[in-house]
Amino acid sequence: MFPVSSDRARALAERMARLSLREEDLDETFVRSGGKGGQNVNKVATCVVLVHRPTGASVKCQASRSQGLNRYLAREILADKIEAERLGKASARQQTAERIRRQKRRRSRRAKEKMLSAKHARSRTKAMRGPVENE
Repeated sequence: MFPVSSDRARALAERMARLSLREEDLDETFVRSGGKGGQNVNKVATCVVLVHRPTGASVKCQASRSQGLNRYLAREILADKIEAERLGKASARQQTAERIRRQKRRRSRRAKEKMLSAKHARSRTKAMRGPVENE
């Protein structure tokens, strides 16, 4: 069905079944892609547009010059999208984004502390100078 290994195709089919995405619920249309690809892009409708009727989620994929590979990739992207919708906070993409956000927050706090300690050190240096007393 798709120009990928049978293991990857089977894994996608299992994932779609787990998310209860049926092929009958998908509207698949093909349009001409844009960008690089020369005559192939101008002649062949390799861009895939998938719409999942029950949820209304739509995906457009023109990553490859091959229509078959774009069909596979569009289904993967749709599965990602619906999984993120259903799982919300628990989705893998959401968890990685949250982890990165926490790391950046921690990093900026450390940077602020470092900057303030440098300012205090500079302040102490200047305070030591004081006016010169003449005798």
